[in-house]
Amino acid sequence: MQWVIREAPEGWEDLVPEGMPDILGRLLAQRGVHHDEVERFLRPRLAELTDPFEIPEINLAVERILSAVDNKERVCVYGDYDVDGVSSIAVLCKTLEAYDLKPASFIPRRSSEGYGLSEGGLKRCLNECGKPDLVISVDCGTVSNEAIAMLKSKGVDTVVVDHHEIGPDGRPDCVALVNPKASGHSHEYLCAAGVVFKLAHALLKKRPLDKFDLKSVLDLVAVATISDIVPLVDENRLIVRHGLRRLENSVRPGLRALLKLTGAEGRLSSSDIGFRIGPRLNAAGRMDQPEQALAILMTDCSNKALDLADELENFNRKRQQLEQAIFAEAMAMLKDSSNDPVIVVGSRSWHAGVVGIVASRLMRLYHKPAFVISIDKNGIGKGSGRSIAGISLVEAIGSCREHLVAGGGHHMAAGLSIHEDLIDVFRKDFVKFVNETCGGKDLEAKVHVDAEVELGELSLDFLASYELLQPFGSSNPQPVFMARNVWLTEPPKRLKNNHLRLSLRQGYDEHDAIFFGGGANELPDPPWDIAFAVDRNVFRGRVSVQVSIQNVRAAARSENECE
Repeated sequence: MQWVIREAPEGWEDLVPEGMPDILGRLLAQRGVHHDEVERFLRPRLAELTDPFEIPEINLAVERILSAVDNKERVCVYGDYDVDGVSSIAVLCKTLEAYDLKPASFIPRRSSEGYGLSEGGLKRCLNECGKPDLVISVDCGTVSNEAIAMLKSKGVDTVVVDHHEIGPDGRPDCVALVNPKASGHSHEYLCAAGVVFKLAHALLKKRPLDKFDLKSVLDLVAVATISDIVPLVDENRLIVRHGLRRLENSVRPGLRALLKLTGAEGRLSSSDIGFRIGPRLNAAGRMDQPEQALAILMTDCSNKALDLADELENFNRKRQQLEQAIFAEAMAMLKDSSNDPVIVVGSRSWHAGVVGIVASRLMRLYHKPAFVISIDKNGIGKGSGRSIAGISLVEAIGSCREHLVAGGGHHMAAGLSIHEDLIDVFRKDFVKFVNETCGGKDLEAKVHVDAEVELGELSLDFLASYELLQPFGSSNPQPVFMARNVWLTEPPKRLKNNHLRLSLRQGYDEHDAIFFGGGANELPDPPWDIAFAVDRNVFRGRVSVQVSIQNVRAAARSENECE
């Protein structure tokens, strides 16, 4: 694995805020922050939110929804089964309830009804919810042209609030398509809940309400934004920063119950949501019980919230068991295709709700784009894909569309449906696409180091300034630091799950560290160069700087060996 130290852009010294360590200026410059943006980046304010009416067609959505309010129409909010989808439903339902509407909500079942406004999902929706006057689809609908045409033929209007790429058939025939990606608007980094938040903002600007505070839903939008791994830039970053602070003292019993269950209390970071809260909300959808995830976000009863949190925990344990079994089977299948630049595996025994997580694990392990496919009894495979930098799954699906029943999503994560007997053909064309796309590109896995530091620099003052860069996530990754010529002061202590606790020394400075999964591979003899991240650690009220090792190598003989 190659280690690459990122260059410090010219003029980074001018970005160092007064009284802050020099390294902060370097990190700001690497993130593309200009001199006049430093204060706004480090201390974003809600007053900086842009006018929601800048998003195309949002005015049409506002007019149609307020018409439904005035005429007391029947409204159904139809959403996806992941965290972004259920959070979007919760935010929109809370907003509509403030306007004295009582919307129905509906979430399709992943395994039997698939993603979005599917035929099976809509049939059950109309049976259970009755015929609505207006369907508002959230986190889906952009490519549901046929379904929306069918609803229109039945006299049902549709408003689409989404963030997925537009399909080859173009804009669906809906009343409004509120989707920054479909219109090429600058807010295309928003997740679906972020777009719903902008819609709620627009509604409140058009018709203000004293009894509803838009800030009250920031915790939900932050959870969705982090869990959907959209870029934490501009308004996403602002929403998550303020949403995390609101989440720390959430008035929502369901989120409080999940925080208590997972031990993610006190000062929260995006990783607390991404690794603790998000997976449990997602687990309900993966186990075909997405209504339980929505219920925990919507409930006002603390006792019910605790019961639902326990139920989500059980779903998550079952999900982990299924994931491990599928991962082991997939690994066995890959023994004969280790030279392929892609991974495509499928089985009739795999649960459709877990294949995306397995695809992500395989992608990280092999550093290859991966599709993992669950095949149903009718021979239809439903697959989830995860990719590496430089290879777009949206473009890959487009180039192989003749073999697919359906497909779409994002560049780095996408889904598809395919007939079982065409999986091998798809694999061959996927290999061809990657080979042609890569050309001479170097796709070797790399460790990107933001800056070199000494262990002695890792003080609480360093931590305080460093935390102003949060929240970390996509497009604002947690900085990776490097320290050279580090020694062990005692043998590593092995913890459960192959984690290691290390006592390190560099010169006269010593520091403890944790190396998650570090015991799975043989470590070189010291001295080491270490790549690591920094986190806040609180134990019995005492705050310290936690060093989390990302990678270790034998100490380089010269600085040039990093390049």
